[in-house]
Amino acid sequence: MRTSILFCGALCALAIGMGSCSADGSGDFTPNIFSLEDDINFGRQADSAIMANPAEYPVLNRAQFPASYAYIEKIRNKILNSGQVFYKDKFAWEIKIIRDDNTLNAFCTPGGYIYVYTGLIKFLDHESELAGVLGHEMAHADRRHSTDQLTQQLGLSTLLDIVLGKNQGALSNIGQTLLSLSFSRNQESEADDYSVMYLCPTDYSANGAAGFFDKLISQGSSGGTPTFLSTHPGPEDRVTKINSKRNDLGCTGSNNYDADYSNFKAGLPN
Repeated sequence: MRTSILFCGALCALAIGMGSCSADGSGDFTPNIFSLEDDINFGRQADSAIMANPAEYPVLNRAQFPASYAYIEKIRNKILNSGQVFYKDKFAWEIKIIRDDNTLNAFCTPGGYIYVYTGLIKFLDHESELAGVLGHEMAHADRRHSTDQLTQQLGLSTLLDIVLGKNQGALSNIGQTLLSLSFSRNQESEADDYSVMYLCPTDYSANGAAGFFDKLISQGSSGGTPTFLSTHPGPEDRVTKINSKRNDLGCTGSNNYDADYSNFKAGLPN
């Protein structure tokens, strides 16, 4: 145990100025060797990979759906202006809508490139629920969870080579690698917490994400369940924790904007 701690400490020392030491899903600490600029560049690469693959990621054309993009960007802006987003002015926070009514999902790459499926949008009933899910996904980027996970996936020996300027080929297909990463339970729980923290200063119901899980519970989670549930406790536990976080913070927002949200959904393609 002492040897492992010393080795981790040595790697952290090597990573000073490049990244940070952060907790993984087990509660141990591993060095994130990547800088903020790396997060930004990796996000650009992932975005390029997505836009180059319209068969798998049919992104709605912004010029054809200006009202839809203006609406969802308004939600994003409320989150960014909450005063709680660490890298508000450093990351892109660019949002895109993927036309796929069969997928209940959203995700955010490093550097703040956000993607939301029409299936998720149409599944939800309230604007605050979408805001809660967006907050969760934005938290993954803001807390740098993807590069934390990438650091762990590459392994300690590869990390050391990269820090020393060797084996740069390990990062050659980073865009595709990032799209296949899974987050740990601790990271997913942290993203839930930050979703509440982001929404708390707004006029939204800060536990908006809990509404999404409530609906999953009422309808039963099936083949369309989001990928970010795979490392989580059950939806019931998540609802309890999200609601508790809202109560602990004393959040008072209660607006759901149901009529506006219904119009937003109606403006999306069938």
